[in-house]
Amino acid sequence: MTQTGAPQIDYEKEMVGTVAVPERDRLDEAALTAWMEANVAGFAGPLTLSKFKGGQSNPTYRVDTPAQSYVLRRQPFGKLLPSAHAVDREYKVMAALGPNGFPVPKTYGLCEDPEVLGSMFFVMGLADGRSLWNGALPNSSKAERREIYHAMIDTMADLHLQKPGAIGLGDYGKPTDYCARQIARWSKQYKLSETEHIAKMERLIEWLPQTIPPQHESSVVHGDYRLDNMIFAPDANRVLAVLDWELSTLGDPIADFSYLMLNWFNPADGRAGLEGLDLEELGIPGVKEAVARYVARTGYPVPPMDWYFAYNLFRLAGIMQGIKKRVIDGTASSAHAKAMSERVYPLIERAYEFALAAGMDDAAPGA
Repeated sequence: MTQTGAPQIDYEKEMVGTVAVPERDRLDEAALTAWMEANVAGFAGPLTLSKFKGGQSNPTYRVDTPAQSYVLRRQPFGKLLPSAHAVDREYKVMAALGPNGFPVPKTYGLCEDPEVLGSMFFVMGLADGRSLWNGALPNSSKAERREIYHAMIDTMADLHLQKPGAIGLGDYGKPTDYCARQIARWSKQYKLSETEHIAKMERLIEWLPQTIPPQHESSVVHGDYRLDNMIFAPDANRVLAVLDWELSTLGDPIADFSYLMLNWFNPADGRAGLEGLDLEELGIPGVKEAVARYVARTGYPVPPMDWYFAYNLFRLAGIMQGIKKRVIDGTASSAHAKAMSERVYPLIERAYEFALAAGMDDAAPGA
């Protein structure tokens, strides 16, 4: 598979923690204080704000008060693509999952009135634990790595076993035709933010909807489930909270699980990728073991995943193209957005390779 050539970066150092709020990302603290006094039980100011360094597409702030800390997520500043950055959906899914025992931050309130801070936002509790970025888990022992990966797989399986109708999420999305809807959505989003013609992307847009595997189950799907979108307990190798539900909906759990499994085929570049590492020596489950653990917990059959890998990489390319367009427009939230935007073409290349492995004829579209 094509390598991205990404440099080795200590992402945990670069992207974990907070920084002072940049001038362009400042919020009206008086308006926020008034809203929290009216809507967040137990809130007592004064408040101070900082901004999380991580790569969130939705600007994310830490809100500290003398007695408690919170997290605020809002939509990005500037013009948004249709249906993107739906923080209200993030809030809804966490508010439903939390009371049913699934690990998410506590939800405190959603503000849908853009007049308060300039866009919709919500406030949740601060999950006080460990943020991990490097899939090799260099600071963990062999046994600890195994426990962490088992916890990741088990937590995803538990999400997919939730019954949407029983937890108030029966209307959270259409339960069928998930991949078809996602392909259509990200094809449209890609076209709306397109900055250059890429023939291989056009071929994927044509081929993917014609070859969708059957969807056997329907569940809540996270849409971006990976190591750095969860917080681990400070004193145990268990998932304390799953974060960043922006892409969640009802859909195909195998598409969601295969997105996690892509990490086993992505290069080890300091993020979640594991390709090229000695997994047995590290104590990290191999592909067969990871799949077997998921199947044993859910009972869901996992077919060969090349098509799903092509689909997920195509979807990621569409997401990154949106970030690239926001970088060009000057509205991207993260300081690392430019580096992320440069991943568009490598993602398309890898998606194309997996599509060929899944049976796509090479139409030789050219570069």
